[in-house]
Amino acid sequence: MSTTISAEYIQSPSAAPADNPSVLPVKRNVAVDAYRGFVMLLMMGEVMSFAAVSRAYPGSLFWRVLAYNQTHVEWAGLGLHDMIQPSFTFLVGVALPYSNQSRLRKGQSFGKLLLHTIWRSFLLVALGIFLRSIHSTQTYFTFEDTLTQIGLGYSFAFLLSFCRPKWQWAAFAGILFAYWSAWALYPAPGANFNYAAVGVPADWHHNFTGFASHWNKNSNLGQAFDLWFLNLFPRSSPFLFNDGGYLTSSFVPTLGTMLLGLFAGQWFRSSNPKIPLQRFLLTGLALFCAGLVLHFTGVCPIVKRIWTPSWTLFSGGICFFFLAAFSWIVDVKNHTRWAFPLVVVGMNSMAAYLIAHLWEGFIISSLHINLGYRIFQVFGSGLEPFVLGTTVMAIYWLILYWMYRRKLFLRI
Repeated sequence: MSTTISAEYIQSPSAAPADNPSVLPVKRNVAVDAYRGFVMLLMMGEVMSFAAVSRAYPGSLFWRVLAYNQTHVEWAGLGLHDMIQPSFTFLVGVALPYSNQSRLRKGQSFGKLLLHTIWRSFLLVALGIFLRSIHSTQTYFTFEDTLTQIGLGYSFAFLLSFCRPKWQWAAFAGILFAYWSAWALYPAPGANFNYAAVGVPADWHHNFTGFASHWNKNSNLGQAFDLWFLNLFPRSSPFLFNDGGYLTSSFVPTLGTMLLGLFAGQWFRSSNPKIPLQRFLLTGLALFCAGLVLHFTGVCPIVKRIWTPSWTLFSGGICFFFLAAFSWIVDVKNHTRWAFPLVVVGMNSMAAYLIAHLWEGFIISSLHINLGYRIFQVFGSGLEPFVLGTTVMAIYWLILYWMYRRKLFLRI
């Protein structure tokens, strides 16, 4: 998670006035922390179960829109929930220049930085596997999780962060083009391909035709790689396919998203005290449009689940838009009070990530045991999941606020 690589540059909570902790001095990194906190809350907000509420009120457009944006699209396209992982990855890149500079100022050598980076990468991958194995009878070796994907690419991003910008951009373009070429050259599924054998249901209506079929679900180069790679590990049964179509090899174009964040972090540092909002917006627009062109021409569809190169461009553009928005509100307009709840979460995102993954069931069961069920039906049974989820979210935030006030931050 982004906290793991941003400890060296985030603002210390002690910088806030002791008598009013909701007032934060305006610093550029507050916008980044607020963005990170916003994304983290989107992930934690799954507990509010908008989809369940929408089913209870099938005629409500309001709940239908919320439910859509709290779930991942089945294949091509975008919902707000699909921007969580790209934003995490993007913010990892934003933090890299600050982290490197902080450690270099402390006298650490490049070799020591590299060893520390490799260790961080290993811990991120291991933690991702651990969290995916919680409900398994044995270690569940899978590498498509957010943490493992970041861990697999982080060391490469670190090395590239010491290159000149022109070489970084060349690496970015080369990575995406090489990955696209490999998929384009891999045989596309034929008309008689047995999709049922790779977990694609008969009523699946998201298969592409023509050249774009190289990026169909579980019938692509990434699936072929995982059939070999994932079966190298001990498993309760042989790996055949991922139900969601997610892939290990997605870490390659995900690295491209990390590099986009690296560019943003470098622009932040090089433009002090001026905020590079115009550069963020123009870059975001160029990336956004490039992704759409590749999608609608059939050259490379926008699919988050397999992180197509066009998805890297498209989602990367949106990340730049988000960053520009938070920078404008926090840094330019000095609206720091409203950002404080987000900053509390953003400064401790690793703790937030673990709390949401490990404590949700415990908190919900404790609420039911001690408060019963009827209290959460105060607005009707249809809204019960939302009321319960909102209560859980409040508890999450209070835990993080308690940690914030005591300067307890989880780091890797």
